Amino acid sequence: MKTNVTFPSSGLNLAGILFTPDDHTGAPLPAVVVSHPGGGVKEQTASVYAERLAREGFAALVFDAAFQGASEGSPRGLENPFQRAEDVRAAVTYLTTREDIDPARIGALGICASGGYVPFAAQTDHRIKAVGTVSGLDVRDLLVNGLGRTQGPEVLHTMLDQAGALRTAEARGAAPATLNWAPESPEGLAEAPALYREAHDYYRTPRARHRNSTNEWPLRSIDQIAQFDAYALIELISPRPLLMIIGSAADTGYFSREAVERAKEPKKLFVIDGATHVDLYDRDEYVTPAVAKLTGFFGTHLTA
Repeated sequence: MKTNVTFPSSGLNLAGILFTPDDHTGAPLPAVVVSHPGGGVKEQTASVYAERLAREGFAALVFDAAFQGASEGSPRGLENPFQRAEDVRAAVTYLTTREDIDPARIGALGICASGGYVPFAAQTDHRIKAVGTVSGLDVRDLLVNGLGRTQGPEVLHTMLDQAGALRTAEARGAAPATLNWAPESPEGLAEAPALYREAHDYYRTPRARHRNSTNEWPLRSIDQIAQFDAYALIELISPRPLLMIIGSAADTGYFSREAVERAKEPKKLFVIDGATHVDLYDRDEYVTPAVAKLTGFFGTHLTA
């Protein structure tokens, strides 16, 4: 069952969908907040996981981040990691107010960039009793250092110069300057890293294209992204459990491997053989084992 919901986050109304089991009898349910990737919206991979978790007996809440999708906020597409983490906390708060949700049994799942935002939020929000990620990454590390950390510091300095100039330009009435999350065209991608080839195939083709996923983020977001460190205090999640799921062929796998290494017990890295970063968004042969692992994880740790 799907129910459209709204809830506030830092003064902005967020648009969400609450998935619940079709056979729900009315007893308070364990729940999982599911947060979407950077550049994504709630109807894409977040809903894939939420719908499957609902089949397994959980309530699952997906939502569009502030400034994105059907949620409020301007400039559109702003990627503020601190607000993204606050949105996760706001989603948890909303669930605690519902009579059909058990407030003592709430977990959270982050996918891609939200695989950084969810652990970051959970570090200090003890209401999140179990933390899961799928293809998690630290958006700061990716954008500042480049995939595989091949980018020099001069790139960040240039972007920060641009961000400051763009803030001034916007104050004078200019439209926000934007960049694409995923390549708009497949041309020239043959030699590109798999992440970018797959991002185009997922977001910019009928595979998962959605009208609310504009594929744009304001470049001035970088001055907020640059100060964010998803996993700096990841040890604070303990003694609550952490599960990070990656594909063995994911070129972003190092983010989760390093995060699990830094985290304290209980923690687990689960590797799905053959899967790439984006395979875990919607490819059934990879999503199915991921959901099975998450079901066992949340089922164990969100007990009554």
